[in-house]
Amino acid sequence: MTDSTTGAGAAGMFTLGGLTTVPASARPDLLAPSVWQTLVTAGLTDAVGVVEIDPAVSDTAATQEVYGLEAESLANCVIVSGKREGVERIAACVVLASTRADVNNAVRKRLDVRKSSFHSMERAVTETGMEYGGITPIGLPADWPVLVDSRVAARPAVIVGSGIRSSKVILPGSLLGRLPGAEIVEGLAIERA
Repeated sequence: MTDSTTGAGAAGMFTLGGLTTVPASARPDLLAPSVWQTLVTAGLTDAVGVVEIDPAVSDTAATQEVYGLEAESLANCVIVSGKREGVERIAACVVLASTRADVNNAVRKRLDVRKSSFHSMERAVTETGMEYGGITPIGLPADWPVLVDSRVAARPAVIVGSGIRSSKVILPGSLLGRLPGAEIVEGLAIERA
């Protein structure tokens, strides 16, 4: 385990702010079933850390404040869709909390649609099988591309959802690029105003 300066540890153990993880293999109960299965299939159960949190502070801003984290240590996973010739195209976008997905430009172009927008909370929860506030790029439907902003991939350790509100996952940002259907995209996000 290391300090919060570097963030990264060995064998799924990380410390960022007030959060210290154990390897996912030690606490699969803290992961949504699809998240656990994806980690098992990818051989990442010991490379990814998980930590139990208060579900009341699962939203990004609350997690950042309560656990003393920098916005650059947290990543949001948002579900975006658009239509082309009557066919809906859906993607997950992973961006740092200090940025926002460039839905109207970068994401729209990547999906090759005229207009893209965020999924409603109800659709995101239903289609991912995850809890709102815990949606993660790990364990999403296989036919959805996972677009990872290059700034997320460059982080030595980043916090994402676990599929449930009562825990968070911490992993090297580069591992997100190894997920099924993942693609690291330069300029996927823009700075928050």
